[in-house]
Amino acid sequence: MSTLTAATEAHVLRLMRRKSRVALAVPALILAYLVYVFFAFDLGGLAQRARMDNARILLADMVSYKTHVTRDNRRGTLSVSIEGNNRATYSPDSIPDWILTDGEQTRILLGGGQVVTYDGPRVLFDIPDHGTARLDVGETIALDLPSADWPASINASDSRVTITTDEGRLTVTRARTETLRYFWGWELFFFDLNSPFSGMSAIQVIATVLAGERIQPDRSNLSLAISDFWNNGIWRHGEVLWAMFETVLMAFLGTFGAAFVALPLAFLAAQNFAPSRWLRFAVRRVLDFVRGVDALIFTIILSRAFGPGPLTGALAILLTDSGSFGKLFSEALENVDKRPIEGVQSTGANAVQRYRFGVIPQVMPVFLSQLLYFLESNTRSATIIGAIVGGGIGLLLTQAIQTTQDWEKVSYYILLIVVMVVAMDSLSGWLRRKLIRGE
Repeated sequence: MSTLTAATEAHVLRLMRRKSRVALAVPALILAYLVYVFFAFDLGGLAQRARMDNARILLADMVSYKTHVTRDNRRGTLSVSIEGNNRATYSPDSIPDWILTDGEQTRILLGGGQVVTYDGPRVLFDIPDHGTARLDVGETIALDLPSADWPASINASDSRVTITTDEGRLTVTRARTETLRYFWGWELFFFDLNSPFSGMSAIQVIATVLAGERIQPDRSNLSLAISDFWNNGIWRHGEVLWAMFETVLMAFLGTFGAAFVALPLAFLAAQNFAPSRWLRFAVRRVLDFVRGVDALIFTIILSRAFGPGPLTGALAILLTDSGSFGKLFSEALENVDKRPIEGVQSTGANAVQRYRFGVIPQVMPVFLSQLLYFLESNTRSATIIGAIVGGGIGLLLTQAIQTTQDWEKVSYYILLIVVMVVAMDSLSGWLRRKLIRGE
C-alpha cells in the first residue's frame, strides 16, 4: 500500500512539474516572439521615422480646405480658387472680401493679423509684433527676414521659398506666387460657385426657397436648389449616390449568386447526400480552390478577361463566396436530423420532395443567417474591389486619395462607407428577425 502511495505521489509530482514548466514556457515563448517582432519589423526605427507633423497636416486637411490666391509673375494676372480647382475659381467680381486688390497690389488677410502683399515682383509677409519678411522675385528669389527668430516655418532656396504658419502658406517661385488660406469645414458642399445659392447662409437659402422671388422663371426655387445640390460640380452628390448603389449591387449580386451556385454543390459535398465518394472528393476540392483564392486575385484576373466594371466585381465575389458557402452549407447538411426525412419518405415522396420538405426546413435558418452575414461583409469588400474594377464608392475613394488635394473628400467617402455598412447591418438584423425568428 505504501509502495502504491509513493508511486502515485511521484506521478502527481511529475505532472505538477510538467505543468509548471509549461506554464513558464508559454509566456517565455510569447515574450521571445514579441522580442523577435520588435527587431524583425524594426519598431524602433519605425518610431524614429514617424512624421507626426505630416499626420497632423493630413488630419487637418480632412476637416478643412484651402483657398488659393495665385499670381502669375510672368503675365501679372491674379486668380482665386478653392483647392486650386479650375471648376471652383472665383470670378473677378466675386472675390472674397479678405482679398483686397488695388491695381498691381493685392493684400491677403490671413487671419490673426497676418497679411501677405503682392506688389509686382515683390512679396511682403507681415506678422504682427514680429515684422515683415520681404521676397524679391527676379532671376533668383531674394529673401529678407526681419529677425532670425521670425515665427514661421521657412524652406528657402534660390528658386523656391515656402513660408508656413498656422494661418496659411506662401509659396514663391519665379513663375508664380501662391498664398493658401485655411478654412475649417467642407468647401462648397451644398452648392458650387455656379449656383445662385452659392455664398448664402442656411437661413438665406431657406428664406429664398420658401418665400423668395423665383430665380429662374420656369422653375421653383426648391427645384433649383435640389438640382444644384444634386449636380454640384465639386462634390458630385448624384455620382456619389450612384456609386454607393453600385457598391451595394456588387455585394448583392455576388452574395446571392454565390448562394445559388453553392446550394446544389453543397448536396454533392455533404457526406450523407453525395451519391459517390469520388464525386464528393472532387466537389470539395473545387470548393477548396475557389475559397482558397482571395477575391482580390479573382478581381484582377476577371478584370483582365472581362474589363472593368461593377459586374466584374460581382463575379469575383461570387467565385470566392461559392467556395465558402459550399463548405458551410455542406456542413449544415451533414448535421440534419434523419427522422423528418424518413417521415416525408414514408408518404411516398420522391428524392426532390424529401429534400424540399425534409431537409430544407431544417437548414434554412442556418443558410439565411450565413447569407445575411456574408451580404453585410461583402458590402465592405465591394468597396475595395470597386477600387480595382473601377466601380462603386471604392473608385471615388481611390481617386480622392491619389490626388492628395481634397482629403476632406476622403473623409466624406469614408463616412458614407461607414453609414452604408451600418445600414446593411441594420437591414441584415431586421431580415434575420423576420425570416428566422419570425418576429
